[in-house]
Amino acid sequence: MFQKMMTGALIAGVAAGLLAAVLHFAFLQKLILLGEQYETGALVHFQAAPMAHDATHGAADASGAAVHGAHDGHDHGAAAGTRSALGRDALTVGFTVLIYAAYGMLLTAGFGIAASFGQQIGATEGLLWGLAGFAAFQLAPGLGLAPELPGTAAADLGARQVWWWSTVLATGAGLALLAYGRSRLLAAVAVALIAAPHVFGAPVLDGYYGYAPTEVGAMYSARVLGVGLAVWAFLGWLAGRQWARIQA
Repeated sequence: MFQKMMTGALIAGVAAGLLAAVLHFAFLQKLILLGEQYETGALVHFQAAPMAHDATHGAADASGAAVHGAHDGHDHGAAAGTRSALGRDALTVGFTVLIYAAYGMLLTAGFGIAASFGQQIGATEGLLWGLAGFAAFQLAPGLGLAPELPGTAAADLGARQVWWWSTVLATGAGLALLAYGRSRLLAAVAVALIAAPHVFGAPVLDGYYGYAPTEVGAMYSARVLGVGLAVWAFLGWLAGRQWARIQA
């Protein structure tokens, strides 16, 4: 039975991870690459547009360099760039699948705990669990620490990690008490747990600055949360469906 449960969790996690990778490439990859250009200085926010004369010379120089490169018969830079991009994309897919496989195992473990208390878990319940997972792992932490585009300044990493994990644990425990608690006292404790990290406050910088434009950062944060919502909902639904099939 345990082997079947883990197999179902892995199936759901891998499928969700592949979906997350597809959505990443569709909605997030271009913004990340753009942010990295600002971070490295290849692009500069508020940079004045070059004069037409300079642009003409730049185009001519680039054209001459291209002709010279073609004459020499070498294109090592393009080939190396292609290999680097493919390797990066492969790592993105691999790590995304691993992360959501772990999330699928966590959800399945939660299903097992709920089932031991007589709760029935199916696709619908799994969907709700997936939405709760999104709230605990992405939405609640994102209220204090927005998803960061490359080129965005942030507070100390250690402090952010402590606050992030505290928020995840407090939000998850609070949602569990709200869903399965049977008293007003437990409901009050749940609300206090969910609110506590935000009352305490996430670590922030003394001032706000960064290399990437705020418009790009805002779009990135919104898309990260949108992708997370879709993938967590799919993960919960599929994990619940797998659980019900195994238990049948």
